[in-house]
Order: sequence, then C-alpha cells, then structure tokens
Amino acid sequence: MMAKNQIKLYNIGYRKEEQQQLPIVIPLVIYHGKTSWSIPTSLGANLNGYEELPKDVKVHVPDFDYIIYDLSGFSDEEIKGKVQTRILLTLLRDIFTKDIDELIHSILKCIHYLLELEDKQTGIEFLETMIRYVFSAANNLTKRDMEVIIKEIETTFPKGSEITMTLADIFREEGIQKGIEIGEANALAKTAIKQLTAKFGCLPEEMKEDIKKLDVITLELILSNIFNYTHLDDVKKIIS
Repeated sequence: MMAKNQIKLYNIGYRKEEQQQLPIVIPLVIYHGKTSWSIPTSLGANLNGYEELPKDVKVHVPDFDYIIYDLSGFSDEEIKGKVQTRILLTLLRDIFTKDIDELIHSILKCIHYLLELEDKQTGIEFLETMIRYVFSAANNLTKRDMEVIIKEIETTFPKGSEITMTLADIFREEGIQKGIEIGEANALAKTAIKQLTAKFGCLPEEMKEDIKKLDVITLELILSNIFNYTHLDDVKKIIS
C-alpha cells in the first residue's frame, strides 16, 4: 500500500509540472580520498549477486556506468574554470593527498586566486568558507602553519584577515576542547578495563581495544553499571 501511494504521489507531481519526459541524469562521482579510486565504475559490478541473476531478472535491475573524476591526478593546468571552482578543486585535490608543506603551498595559491574576484565582499565570504574547511579537514596543521596562512592573507588579502584571525581562535579553542575530551576518554577507558578485569578476570584483547575507542558518555555508562553486570556479554551489548 505504501509503495502504491508513493507512486501515486509521484504521478501527481509529474503531471503538475506538465512534463512529458523525465530529465536525463548522468551520474558523476568527484573523488578526493587519500588513495586512488579502486571501486568498479558500473552500478551492476557493485551490486551483490548481480552477475548471477537470470537475464529476465537483470532487465529490471538498474545498471549503468558512472563518470569518475579522481582529483588526485589533476595538475594545476587541468583545473580550470571560475575562481571559486579552481579553489574548490585545488583544495579537494590536496587536502588529503599532499604533505603539509605542499598543502600550505596550495592554500597560499588559493588565497592569490581570490584577487581575481572583482566583488571583494564575495572574496571575503569565500575566504571564510575556505579557511573553515581547511582548518577543520586538515587536522595536522600546526600553530606555525596557521600563522603562515594568516600572514599571507594579511599581506595578499588584508580585508579578510579579521575573519581569519577569528576563525583561527575558534578552531584553536575547539582543538583544545577536543584534546581535553580525548584525555578524559582515555582515563575512563583505563578505569573501565581495570574494573572489568577485577570483576571478570583477564579481558580479551579485542574487547580492550574496543573499550579504548568508546566515547566519554558510553564509558561513563559502563562504569555506572559495573556492579550490575553478570557476564562480559552484558558489556559487549553496550560496546556494540
């Protein structure tokens, strides 16, 4: 009944737009991971058991090839288009695949791209978006790296320096808070392992590793119920 209603609703929307045909959709994947793309580029090859289906069933299962753009192989010369597009693709290409010095070089290059924008307000807004992305995605940036970026902005794009300084302070505070949370989780994990070992004896190494990966809330839950557990399976239910 639900499927029938869904089809009915779709047909109403379809007639409302007075469209006689569906639009053409070309599937496209833009990839910027740490390693090269290795997944098959056809939908059927990614469907479990698709090749074993009978022909009369296959005709009812969608299968198509999608276009893959693996940005890691693009050179600066191949990245073209408007300023915002070049900045976006450059950062996506380099944020995970370059060492820190090369990444800094790319970031500084993108700052210079902003000078090509005639509307400086648009440049400031895009700069804010760019720096937010860089500071959050590139978690290996040091204080010195951030200072280099800020100095370049102050020299090249001074109107955006105030925003950058504010964002730098925000992300620095978030980094400190994250460090505090990690430290607290590590301490709670050690306590949980110690108390569970005292109650049940030696714990499996796999369980110890799973406990070390838990967040503060889950670890506090385990510790608050430590005396209620009758078997390690009770703990495994919480961990999983």
